[in-house]
Amino acid sequence: MRIVFHGSGASRLSQGISTLVSADAEIVLLPDVLSMDNDRMAYAQADVIVGVRFDRSLPYPARLRLFHVAGAGYNGVDLERLPASAVACNCFGHEQPIAEYVMAALLMRHVPLIDADARLRRGDWSYWPGSLDLIHGEMAGKTIGLLGYGHIGKAIAARAKAFDMKVHVANRSPIAETSQVDRAFTLDELPSFWGTLDFLVVSVPLTAETRGIVGADAFAAMRKSAVVVNVGRGPTIDEAALFEALSSRRIEGAIIDTWYAYPTSGHPGIRPSSFPFHELTNVLMTPHMSGWTEGTIRRRQQTIAENISRIASGRPCLNVVRAGTALRDGT
Repeated sequence: MRIVFHGSGASRLSQGISTLVSADAEIVLLPDVLSMDNDRMAYAQADVIVGVRFDRSLPYPARLRLFHVAGAGYNGVDLERLPASAVACNCFGHEQPIAEYVMAALLMRHVPLIDADARLRRGDWSYWPGSLDLIHGEMAGKTIGLLGYGHIGKAIAARAKAFDMKVHVANRSPIAETSQVDRAFTLDELPSFWGTLDFLVVSVPLTAETRGIVGADAFAAMRKSAVVVNVGRGPTIDEAALFEALSSRRIEGAIIDTWYAYPTSGHPGIRPSSFPFHELTNVLMTPHMSGWTEGTIRRRQQTIAENISRIASGRPCLNVVRAGTALRDGT
């Protein structure tokens, strides 16, 4: 079985994969751009492809049995163009570190450890109990709104509840109010959702329905003290509306991990937006790092290896986003 890891992102998951797969496997690592004939031939002859992109610019892998997205989002994969025989799957395993990232970023806004440390090193005791100048806040009792309640949303909700926060959820499919969810909204109830929140965490995937789902109307409805966190996909929040809301202080701040522009080989130092977010003091900017940990890599490797083994033995795969005829036929 020829297993192709296409692109630098997918190739990072290849190390040690052969020991996890219960089938004879040839592992091939290919670059992002397939400019060499040998690379294009190897791609075309793959039984399994692990990658983040599939479109008409790539060779057609006629005998493909499994296309495995290297992460959760598959908006870069033309599912209709894949060979009918191929099953397409994705993998998660990033919800734990993303939830930790969200809570760490929110805690930074409430517990000023870095500033207190810097001041005390200078002999400044401004945070000393009894002073009213630098009293810091608490997360307990505040309301966190989760736009999207999949793997990431559920992991954040569990941690927010540990901090005695209220959890409001807006999701495409209805969500029952439980011990983890204090109030639930559907997407047609978003106008009522926006104004209930102290923090909005966006984790929905990027689709035609969710592109720009957080726009000027949402920011207008939010509390002036609201903080927006994006760990989903950049364009789910309208870029211009977000910049305007932050620069005009319509909302208090933002924590942005997923962006509108990303580095390429030709532009490795590109700014993450056409707007100067880097000039704003009420934004915490990170380079799409929230889910990238050793644990994420290990869990994704295990999912990919498990699905390769299932394909080899004719068993149903996990995390299927499009079924394939080969598996349905038992071949």
